[in-house]
Amino acid sequence: MTTFADQPLEEQIAQWRAYLRRRQAVYGPDVEELEGHLRDQLVTLAEAGLTGDEAFLVAVKRMGNLDALSREFARAHSERLWKQLVIAPDAAGESAHAARAETLVVLSLAVAAALAVKVPALFGQRLSPDEEVPAFYLRNASLFVFPLLAVYFMWKRGWNAVGGLWLVLPFAAGAVFANVFPWETVVVDNAPKGSDTEVLTILHLPIALWMAVGFAYVRGRWFDDGGRMNFVRFSGELAIYYVLIALGGGVLTGFTVMMFQAIDMNAGWFVGPWLIPCGAAAAVIIGSWLVEAKQSVIENMAPVLTRLFTPLFTVLLLAFLATMAWTGSPINVKREVLIGFDMLLALVVGLVLYAASARDPQAPPDFFDGLQLLLVVSALVVDGVALAAIAARISEFGFTPNRVAALGENLILLVNLAWTAWLYARFMRHRGSFAALERWQVAYLPVYSVWAALVVTIFPPVFGYR
Repeated sequence: MTTFADQPLEEQIAQWRAYLRRRQAVYGPDVEELEGHLRDQLVTLAEAGLTGDEAFLVAVKRMGNLDALSREFARAHSERLWKQLVIAPDAAGESAHAARAETLVVLSLAVAAALAVKVPALFGQRLSPDEEVPAFYLRNASLFVFPLLAVYFMWKRGWNAVGGLWLVLPFAAGAVFANVFPWETVVVDNAPKGSDTEVLTILHLPIALWMAVGFAYVRGRWFDDGGRMNFVRFSGELAIYYVLIALGGGVLTGFTVMMFQAIDMNAGWFVGPWLIPCGAAAAVIIGSWLVEAKQSVIENMAPVLTRLFTPLFTVLLLAFLATMAWTGSPINVKREVLIGFDMLLALVVGLVLYAASARDPQAPPDFFDGLQLLLVVSALVVDGVALAAIAARISEFGFTPNRVAALGENLILLVNLAWTAWLYARFMRHRGSFAALERWQVAYLPVYSVWAALVVTIFPPVFGYR
């Protein structure tokens, strides 16, 4: 395939290729074939004396509308879409041997993740259906799975041993900070209560370590060829697959209990300590494999759901703000409430991200863009109200780890939402590009992991262990 010395031209081709890969009916080999035709056209036009920009515009015009091209592929290969859902991906350019090898690797890693959950039982950390889950398991939940998921991507992407050693560091650090601090448990109202900083570690460690998984996913090319946005898409699709697997697992669990009860046997000894925790760990590996194997068929699932839920969450936020203004009721600043608000605002950011991942950056603004802007502005106002409540609480009662963590997270969300709203407004007024908004969103992602890492490593020694 011809490569051009004109760097801006190569960047335009890369943008065209990335957009084409988002089309539902066009997958790997199709993209390569079409890119080859495009480059042949560019060579011919360049020899005719056109500049790089001129040649690109003419060549793309000759290739035709990409949406129409996708529909044409769908008509020509409609049977392929169904086959890819149930057949090993040799139709996607992989040999049967490679498909079997990947299946074996995935199953081995899934079994390893399931067994990793049970290893602590050898050292006295047992799971019992009659007792609460020990805090050790909650702190280390991501460490049972994420390192193995990173191993899968390193194998899949062809990482070398040196690069793999670098990825060991964040997981090793996570294991240390999850277990090195002497957290205390106190009894409040005859019930044990864990350390606030321990709870913050449980919530933030997965966020910090997910970035290490992202580096493994993009093979370290975090800043090249849309790697961060590809990882965002993968994360959304994995969340969808995981929920679907969890629903199926719930049905399996229910039938397991029912069948053994029919013969007067209690299956709780197996369901609680084995089936649920081991299945939950293995499902992360299996779900990731399914996303990788089937993304050419349903890679646009998350953006489609974004189109559905954007208006619903916009209505929710506007109704909340209107109700709060009408009643004059302030936000109740409790840990559970703050976590819920942060999750809601993070979900808004996710909706914006997934909408951007499926949008043509060159298309003009439309009604859905206006709806996205309204959603972002509503979330920005909610974040401002939450920050005001947190600040008032800190001013009245002082600093606690929960309040400081919530303050930092809401400030990070405030910056993200404020600049997103500004870029969206410029784009709606035709004074800015949508590509700038997409670049801002993906460039800001590491900030969340950095803050999560700070909460895990700094908060326990600063605020104590009770």
